[in-house]
Amino acid sequence: MAFSPLPPAYCTNVHPCRVLADVPRMLDRHALAVRERCGFAISVGLWLPEAAVAAPAAAATVAEALAARGLTCHTLNAFPFGDFHNARVKEQVYLPDWADPRRLDYTLSCGQLLAALLPPGGEGSISTLPLGFKGFDHGAGFSAAAGDALLGCARRFAEIEAATGRCIRLALEPEPCCLLETTAETVAFFAGLFTRAAALGLEPVARRHLGICYDVCHQAVEFEDAGEAIAALTAAGIRINKVQVSCAIEVPDPTDPVQRDALTAYIEPRYLHQTFARDAGGTLHRALDLTADLLTDAAWRSRAPWRVHYHVPVDAERIGSLRTTRGELASALAAIGGLDYAPHLEVETYTWPVLPGADAVDLATGIARELIATRALIET
Repeated sequence: MAFSPLPPAYCTNVHPCRVLADVPRMLDRHALAVRERCGFAISVGLWLPEAAVAAPAAAATVAEALAARGLTCHTLNAFPFGDFHNARVKEQVYLPDWADPRRLDYTLSCGQLLAALLPPGGEGSISTLPLGFKGFDHGAGFSAAAGDALLGCARRFAEIEAATGRCIRLALEPEPCCLLETTAETVAFFAGLFTRAAALGLEPVARRHLGICYDVCHQAVEFEDAGEAIAALTAAGIRINKVQVSCAIEVPDPTDPVQRDALTAYIEPRYLHQTFARDAGGTLHRALDLTADLLTDAAWRSRAPWRVHYHVPVDAERIGSLRTTRGELASALAAIGGLDYAPHLEVETYTWPVLPGADAVDLATGIARELIATRALIET
């Protein structure tokens, strides 16, 4: 298997960051402690909200902060636009969407910043939301506006590469209950996007600078087979620019009161936890969020197993009476290792602050264990 030789990365969206001045403090308090506990070089997958990216001299400030601490960054998470640590984030994380000019402006600013962080000839990736959220009302012109914005982004990233020699690739991140959630939906969208790009003479640019972020938790929640999904993306000519190393919760037997009680502890008010179940006939059932009502619903109890979009530590196969989708993670990484290129890998367990018992967890130790376990998986 072939993987990127870059140091393993973890996503800093697990840490609050509201203004540019938070970046050096975040690196000092968290990233350096993670590296110390790992005992090997790491990189950071930075998440910076729009307010930080738009600050004067943002690129120079971040570059200096990283260099002074011996840290590198080759990937950004530009999915959350605003404060990802509000008391309630939920579906607001999908705003602004790709038909809103603010999304393109923010992403282009992230691209310019990332180009300043990369070494000469380096390649960077930026993950972003999968167009928008299915639960919102989208006008008739949404798809065309979003597609044009993405092609505009690809064109600008090509200009950055021509000027700097650094290649920035955008990575749309399919997610449950979003406009792109399944691999089939993703393949269909990109087919139309590449056709539109060809008509404008932009197909080579689009294929070079646009692709996906394969979040392993998300596709596991959809009960997709990772090997088949990655093969379908490859066959469609869609580049996987980034892989988010992540695991979901699995409830093997929701009729078991012990398992339901354990799952109750994961109901929380900040993030959206889309919950899926597959019944005995193979039909997939979706709930927008993990709620107390869902746990008492007789119809839902009759379906097994459940999978919940709740990122849990990637080194754990079980959490008490609950399972995780770590087996799917191993399968996904095996398939990724068979590609003829090396997507960026980023551990993304942003839920550490809201995990049950979070106050008793040493965050740096937890993240370090994830990075160590990920390195072990890709070295086997």
